[in-house]
Amino acid sequence: MAMQATPRPLHVLVTGAGGFVGRALVHRLLRAHAGGTRPLARLTTLDLTAGPDAAASPLDAVAGSIADPAVVQRAFAEPVDLVFHLASVPGGTAEQQYALGRDVNLHGTLHLLEACAAQAARGGPLPRFVFASTVGVFGAPLPPVVDDDTRPHPGMTYGTHKLMAEAAVADFTRRGGCDGLSLRLAGVLARPPAPTGQRSAFLSELLRAPAEGRDVVCPMSPEATTWASSTPNAVDNLLHAAHVPAAALPRSRALTLPALRFSMAELLDALVQRHGSAVRARVRFMPEPDIETLFGQQPPLHTPAASAAGFCDDGDLATLLQRATEPAHLEGHAP
Repeated sequence: MAMQATPRPLHVLVTGAGGFVGRALVHRLLRAHAGGTRPLARLTTLDLTAGPDAAASPLDAVAGSIADPAVVQRAFAEPVDLVFHLASVPGGTAEQQYALGRDVNLHGTLHLLEACAAQAARGGPLPRFVFASTVGVFGAPLPPVVDDDTRPHPGMTYGTHKLMAEAAVADFTRRGGCDGLSLRLAGVLARPPAPTGQRSAFLSELLRAPAEGRDVVCPMSPEATTWASSTPNAVDNLLHAAHVPAAALPRSRALTLPALRFSMAELLDALVQRHGSAVRARVRFMPEPDIETLFGQQPPLHTPAASAAGFCDDGDLATLLQRATEPAHLEGHAP
């Protein structure tokens, strides 16, 4: 029987590697490399600071902003095979600080795409470019069902810049500058408690506080419905995007990823099932209309294109809660 060839070691670049999804992705890549399942020639991380894993082999940390073309050029000092582009200025901050959001979310993405195209033009490898977009491109109010035919109509600057970046990914792919795809992620749980400017951070606190014996206020009504996935599930889908065939992707090169839809009442029931009946008394509902408009009126989500391409959600709410709160060393599966 013929032996299966070992995959060629790759140079992988992760932007936004200091974020909670970025850290989980880097952890999984390093763990897979150590186990011999996904050999890496080099893993370059790019964020404002080098991060705690900067000394890990074969990791090379580049500190700086993607808004600075010189920083991006340092990250491409050696030919890059695969880019996971997670860096962004999140929703609330991008709305309040337009220039910062523009420079990072839009211009920074263009700097990365231009570096990919320049590398390919020099005869280097054509990078697979995996861009973390957002369901925020759909805006609010949403139609009765969101599916692959729903037209984006962002209602915030963050979603607008993400949609513009999606178009750039598709255009650079068409021009032969990269092999790109954009993944529209729903809310990812559980976000660390540090402030990030994400107005949806209360969902992570809803998971964390009852388990720690603390009271928590939910700024949405029990009937409010939202979409979410666990951090390990988001990492699973990012890693799958690294090798999904181009023939499985739409012409737009943008996919809305599967996510679980649940009400706040269903979330509370799942928390009670996981942590005990005392949890119910710790959660108080005090709806805020603007928060509920943004995150609590999300209709059924149908994503047949992403499902056909091999992307998936957590399966059920109990699994989402387990995966969202488990220690990092147990997260996910080896890619």
